[in-house]
Amino acid sequence: MKAKILVYALPALILATIHVAEAQQPKKVPRLGMLLYSTPEGDPNVAAFRRHLRELGYIEGQNLEIDYRFAQGKPERLGEAAADLVRLQPNAILALGGDVVPAAQEATKTIPIVMWVSNDPVQSGLVASLAHPGGNITGVTLILDELAGKRLALLNEIAPKISRVAVVWNPDHADPEFRELQKVAQPLKIHLQSLAVRRAEDFPAQFQAASSAKAQALIVVSSRLINLHRRSILDYAARDRIPLIGDWGPWVDDGGLMSYGPNTAELARRVAVYVDKILKGAVPAGLPIERPTKFEFAINLKTAKSLQLSIPQSVLFRADKVIK
Repeated sequence: MKAKILVYALPALILATIHVAEAQQPKKVPRLGMLLYSTPEGDPNVAAFRRHLRELGYIEGQNLEIDYRFAQGKPERLGEAAADLVRLQPNAILALGGDVVPAAQEATKTIPIVMWVSNDPVQSGLVASLAHPGGNITGVTLILDELAGKRLALLNEIAPKISRVAVVWNPDHADPEFRELQKVAQPLKIHLQSLAVRRAEDFPAQFQAASSAKAQALIVVSSRLINLHRRSILDYAARDRIPLIGDWGPWVDDGGLMSYGPNTAELARRVAVYVDKILKGAVPAGLPIERPTKFEFAINLKTAKSLQLSIPQSVLFRADKVIK
């Protein structure tokens, strides 16, 4: 009888011992690799992303380890930074920037990559399509075709007499904005002047070309190159006393007349959600690339006053942010 009791009790005792041992073993903390163009402190999107990660329950150093690798503003260092991250075998890699993602893509075809880019990931060859990215990359893009035309339409509403508009953009930054601006410009009877810049040395000559053509306004199409030269672009607009229209980022805060574009805080939240999904086992190929769904319209009334522009109340009522 005692032998039978022992036979029945032994498996239960073994199972209980296993469960206790498993409970005592520390859970493996997931690792996230973060690949940056500049530094964690120099990229404003990093702080927003980390804040949203905390909202999702991740605490760096406790239930999530983050390994940072960055190029310190030197693109030639991105390849080695990406390879270094891959050697750490993180559960996922977050790549910030359309010029950063290719380095991560080159370094690994298996580790999931979540991207946050301002260019068109299909046109630039990063993914097969927005709906079905395929491969090991998913994430968020700031690109939405109709936004560019909306900016030009708002400018026309504020200053209908403007007929010559210069557009500063980088043709190497794959996005449809200049093309979309051309579509809207024709029915508004606005002539667009292309100020194409591919390197820092191109800016002075293009500014001179715009001044010679008597451009009455300036639209910026943001990219890494454009944003790195934000101050000189704003200085040119102020010097020639022409309104500057931005897309996303601090253009209006820094003196531009207005901006209309994606709400970057919301996009930072969506990037954090995608990282969360990947860390919980989602497959990148099954997660569509997200585009902006929330937008911010900002106006700088100080700049409008300096340009002797009167902003219609119908436009002000639609603004999400007004600097007085």
